[in-house]
Amino acid sequence: MREMILKAVANPPKILWGPFLPTLLNIGLQFPIMFMFIGLGDVNPLFFVVSIILVHGVIVMAGAKEPHLSTMIQAFGQTNRATTNLYKVKGKKFEP
Repeated sequence: MREMILKAVANPPKILWGPFLPTLLNIGLQFPIMFMFIGLGDVNPLFFVVSIILVHGVIVMAGAKEPHLSTMIQAFGQTNRATTNLYKVKGKKFEP
């Protein structure tokens, strides 16, 4: 049991050498945009293939610098929500 936890912490999941979440976001955003541009504007798909590869290269380099990039994005999404405060203050507070 302990080995599995240490392995998950030491080796975060990757897709094609890039962090899991940014890679999925790249593919999930660029593929629908590519198909819309091809269908509506008859654009050459080679432009989008090159774009996907270049952005993925940037994601791989960012993942090499910070391997836990997916976890950081998930943690930011959980902490960046507005809270309702009992008393009036400026900004976001973590009081109930």
